Parts: sequence; C-alpha cells; structure tokens
Amino acid sequence: MKVIVNATPLIALSKINQLEILNQLFDEVIVPRSVYHEVIVKEANKVGLDNLLKANWIEIQEVPSTTPIEPLLLGLDQGELDVIQLTILINPDWVIIDEKLGRRIATVMGLSVKRTLGILLTGFYAGYFSKQELLDLCQKLVDNGIRLSPRVIDSIKTELDNH
Repeated sequence: MKVIVNATPLIALSKINQLEILNQLFDEVIVPRSVYHEVIVKEANKVGLDNLLKANWIEIQEVPSTTPIEPLLLGLDQGELDVIQLTILINPDWVIIDEKLGRRIATVMGLSVKRTLGILLTGFYAGYFSKQELLDLCQKLVDNGIRLSPRVIDSIKTELDNH
C-alpha cells in the first residue's frame, strides 16, 4: 500500500515515537518536499524531530508547479495543497491529513482520507498495539499538545470496545 502524508500526522507520530508505524503498515510513504521542509523548519529542536530525520524510508517528492486547483479558492496552505495535488497525480491508497479543511476537500475530491488516529487504529488492527497501548498513545498525543476532542477519543474507545 502507498500513502501520502501531511505535516501534522508526521509531527504527531514523531512526538509519540510512533513514526515507524507508517513504515510497518505501508510499502511506500510519500511526503511532498514542501511538507518535509515545513516540518523540519517549524519543528526544529522539537520532540520527535530526530525520528523524522532518521526515517530514510520516507520518499520525498516534488510537486509540479502547475496546478489544476486554485489554492486561494480552497483556503489550503502550501503543504496541504501539495499533499492533495500529489495524491491526484500518484493515486495512493490513502492520504493522511489531520486538518479539517484539508480532509474535507480531499474527501469531496474522492480521495481516501485517514487521520493520525486512523493510522494508529490501523496499527491496532494489524496487531502492532494492544487496546491499552492504543489508549495510552492517544493520551500521549494529548500530552504532547496534539488536540483530540473528547468526542474523537470516545469514538476510539467505542471502536475498541466493539472489537
């Protein structure tokens, strides 16, 4: 399976030392160069950055400068726009994006979207985490400044209870 990943999922997974789950779950993990640069510059000296710098299995790709999408019309930042454009060009199995607007636009465009928690849940179903480990990882995300609404955490708990 092939995925394209935006900045926030990379940062979130790095902060909880779970970036490697992408490599374990997917054959190809692709990040637009603008997103990689954004994470390296914004997150310089931050928790988890070393995980990203060591992840030699991440494919960093350029996005063509011509775009069929009007970025200002959509309200996306450059990284989100590049993720969606690259997804249209490459047609991966999933695009991993956490920001609400980016997810909505990708969904409307017919792209298969996952969030960071969706990747962790996929890791649970693949046997990489126990229920308790997954709940602990959710708490670790919150402890590291990743916003998760109580509704989202409740839906994860319900999913785990029904498994």
